[in-house]
Amino acid sequence: MLFAINCLDVPNSLALRKQARPAHLARLEQLKNEGRLILAGPYPAIESNDPGEAGFTGSLVVAEFESQEAAQRWADADPYIEAGVYASVSIKPFKHVLP
Repeated sequence: MLFAINCLDVPNSLALRKQARPAHLARLEQLKNEGRLILAGPYPAIESNDPGEAGFTGSLVVAEFESQEAAQRWADADPYIEAGVYASVSIKPFKHVLP
């Protein structure tokens, strides 16, 4: 089943994100290579594809997991968690309708 993993950053998280980003992206690449990743990306803090020093306010990952518990375990192991980037993480079942 698909799950949406919605993560909200702590204030001023950009430096923490930059440090943990390679490991974070490696985990997303693994989901992609397994055919389980639908989409992933950050929420820019300003209306721009490249927010620069304004940074980001969170992230969204939509991917396939066996259960909500499995999605939670995956999210709990994210390098951004260990680096202190995320203030909160919520996980909900997701129904892909379009496109």
